[in-house]
Amino acid sequence: MWEVIEDDFDAVLDLNLRAAFFVAQHCVKALMRDGLPGSLIHMSSQMGHVGGRRRSLYCASKWAIEGMNKAFALDLASHGIRSNTIAPTFIETPMTKPFFEDKAFLDDVLAKIKLGRLGQVEDLMGSVLFLASDASALITGTSLVVDGGWTAD
Repeated sequence: MWEVIEDDFDAVLDLNLRAAFFVAQHCVKALMRDGLPGSLIHMSSQMGHVGGRRRSLYCASKWAIEGMNKAFALDLASHGIRSNTIAPTFIETPMTKPFFEDKAFLDDVLAKIKLGRLGQVEDLMGSVLFLASDASALITGTSLVVDGGWTAD
């Protein structure tokens, strides 16, 4: 955290929080205008539930997403709009792949994921479908943690 500069702060918070807020706001305005119910699904992270070394900005942004989600749930429930987050562990993507080439980093991550493997994009599909469907009709203001057990201890 002592090496963070304001430009880094702005970049991470703009991408992870500001963008999420205003995309959700735009969606909500359309749903409310048309009198439709809905389900907002925000992409959080396990790091929105725990801390992590060398991740101060990322953790701050994801904790903010979690708080924003709870406030949205309270604001939107009377309009039939639900708000929830999905909080995954490390997901292997083209963007994250270079990090996992560092064996020490990969070993540290895998030691914390109790199921012993990195997440794949497909691991999130069921959570998205569930939160978007009527199967989760009574769920709002919470987080579905898909972390292979990272936050279990």
